[in-house]
Amino acid sequence: MKMSEEVGGGQLWILQFCHGYDGPFLDCARQYAALFVGTPYKVCTVYLTGKPSVEAEQGSASDEVIFLDYSSRQVRGLKLGAIRDIKRISASRDFKLCIAHRFKPIYVALLGSDLPVIGVHHAFGDYKRRTRQLFANVFRKRLALLGVSNAVRDDIRACLPGWPAERIETLYNRIDVAAVQAEQVSREAAREHLGLPQNAWVVGNVGRLHPDKDQATLIRGFALALPQLPAGSLLAIMGSGKLEHSLKALADELGVSDSVRFLGQVPGGRRYFKAFDVFALTSDHEPFGMVLLEAMAAGVPVICSDCGGAPEVVEGVGGLFGFADVAALAAMLVQFAKYPSTEQLVRARLQARFSDQAIGRVFWAQSASAPLRVE
Repeated sequence: MKMSEEVGGGQLWILQFCHGYDGPFLDCARQYAALFVGTPYKVCTVYLTGKPSVEAEQGSASDEVIFLDYSSRQVRGLKLGAIRDIKRISASRDFKLCIAHRFKPIYVALLGSDLPVIGVHHAFGDYKRRTRQLFANVFRKRLALLGVSNAVRDDIRACLPGWPAERIETLYNRIDVAAVQAEQVSREAAREHLGLPQNAWVVGNVGRLHPDKDQATLIRGFALALPQLPAGSLLAIMGSGKLEHSLKALADELGVSDSVRFLGQVPGGRRYFKAFDVFALTSDHEPFGMVLLEAMAAGVPVICSDCGGAPEVVEGVGGLFGFADVAALAAMLVQFAKYPSTEQLVRARLQARFSDQAIGRVFWAQSASAPLRVE
């Protein structure tokens, strides 16, 4: 089926099947539902796990939302109950396609329906297991795969070398730029809310305090750069996690504890990104980096480590440094303190490459040709 085909007669539906709505995955559901606004298709979004939630229902931006309410324990193994549920749901109306996020929903959708399935992958390594490779090959005639970045796409292609490249494509994550910007408060209000001084030069970071986010490199790079940064410069880290104690100890060891602010978990954190003068992401294998888009929506210059999918986001408007390269990060912070990128350039790339409208055009162009055609 080509998604661009002419439609008529009864109402046509798209089935969107998600593992859950925790963290960033509620917005992932919204992103894919938004692709069908203004088309003849209605979208039914089904969540495998998670209690019924008014907030999740509204955030899904779908015509119908169904909560299967399985626990994590219940969706281990064969998932026979979920397969029966999807079989029942898929038979309830004229679904033309299933978009399934992550491997478990892909597995259930393929076994529980006869629909063509587009599997969306948000992480590395989903097809490293031999059993998953075998499963994908069994269903390859009605399965097409998307990675949220070229880095994720290439990881999938390497695991499924017998697949035509056009059946494993990229569709970037994106944001509703206008909606995100409408949420973001002014620089002054953001700094007041976060307890940051109005006149300081602030490096921002948002993420779990976890080894794969590598805030240790960020603290070391900031400490090395600090003597060359504007007087009173601060590093503000928004997030919580198991490394909080060790990261605070590192800042104290480096003599910069007074210049590093641990803000903890901030509800609605993206509302306050204008508090930052530059945003730094030091992750070791970020599949995409949604937080970069939120910083760009605030017009904040962005820098990140050159691994995973994040470099694809900041290309041409941000700075890249080698993963865990403290000296390179420090030099980049000094450079950005002297010559920050312009808001216009950052926001123009966001609108042109990572907005709902931009990705919608890419999706429909792909669906009219080979990459997303499911035979």
